[in-house]
Amino acid sequence: MNERINELLAQISALEDELRSAVQAREQQVAYRIHGKRVEFEQSVRQAHQRLRTSLLFWIFRNRPLNLLTGPIIYGMILPLLLLDACVTLYQAICFPVYRVEKVRRAEYFVYDRQQLAYLNLIERWHCTYCSYANGLLAYATEIVARTEQYFCPIKHARKVAGLHARHTRFLTYGDAADYPARLEAFRQSLDGQAARPPTQPE
Repeated sequence: MNERINELLAQISALEDELRSAVQAREQQVAYRIHGKRVEFEQSVRQAHQRLRTSLLFWIFRNRPLNLLTGPIIYGMILPLLLLDACVTLYQAICFPVYRVEKVRRAEYFVYDRQQLAYLNLIERWHCTYCSYANGLLAYATEIVARTEQYFCPIKHARKVAGLHARHTRFLTYGDAADYPARLEAFRQSLDGQAARPPTQPE
């Protein structure tokens, strides 16, 4: 059974790689190039984008009134987000070296490139920046917690759980107690100095 699970996990990884390649090939057709953190469109594409941009005044009048009213609630969430950011960053800075777990690279999760799109007005760019930060932070925090779970408790849940992190699929089967201490140590060692996937289950 474990052999079949490992085969399926390998197929999933291969399909994910194939999907990434297909998405990249599709994106290249949109005529932009990436130079460091800068995204550059062809001049004709950029001019077309600028013509499509909605003016601030028209955007405000076109927007749903309830969207504007809920704005303070949405942006009020920046306070708990900043607190979460500070806490998980401090946690991994202190604890991961003790556990010998590689730190999560922040730059891989926080990407701010949508504000370079000329068809977005100032408010839309601000929305995109805020969403990029919030979703990047949650993904960043999830990976920190996922590595912590792999270190302390790499065991699958008995019940189906929505939204589990990618590492969970390679965790130990619920109730499989055979040689648990040694297998736990193998999961821990896979976190030492590399962002590797958890080891596959023994056949």
